[in-house]
Amino acid sequence: MTEQTAARPEPADAVGADTADRTTSRLEEEGEIAADYLEEFLDIVDLDGDIELDIDHGRAAVEIVAESDSQARLSRLVGSDGEVLDALQELTRLAVQTSTGERSRLMLDIAGHRAGRRRELTELAEQAIAQVRSTGEEVSLPSMNPFERKVVHDAVAAAELVSDSEGVEPHRRVVIRAESS
Repeated sequence: MTEQTAARPEPADAVGADTADRTTSRLEEEGEIAADYLEEFLDIVDLDGDIELDIDHGRAAVEIVAESDSQARLSRLVGSDGEVLDALQELTRLAVQTSTGERSRLMLDIAGHRAGRRRELTELAEQAIAQVRSTGEEVSLPSMNPFERKVVHDAVAAAELVSDSEGVEPHRRVVIRAESS
């Protein structure tokens, strides 16, 4: 006679830790694939830069950095208003998706452009938040790309106000209100 034992479910925290480990592992894999793709790209365009990998807010975060003397050449990959950076991020996401078979939400920064823009947008959001609080009227910000709108939405949520994106790309903007309408 054989003895059968029922499989005991793992404790919820062990399951959560396992899921977190798999997620971290998947994001690290995305970062590595992106780094390989971007290193090849930098070789093709003959630019020097180092690739730094991180995980930030549940996304693979990849940054191309350079010594100060190479920074100006590298900033050409940002373009005016970051449109070249946005395009390169999409190409990198496609390279990751092709390799993994899954959609990537990877964030790419070049020469600190997005980090600087995040600071600017947070200041803009704080000014708009103060205006909404003092007047009680909604404030509509200029058109922004998805990354920029996300930064503003996060700042508004942290201030416990309400924000929505309105309009159609590429003219979508954030509207901030004291409460939902």
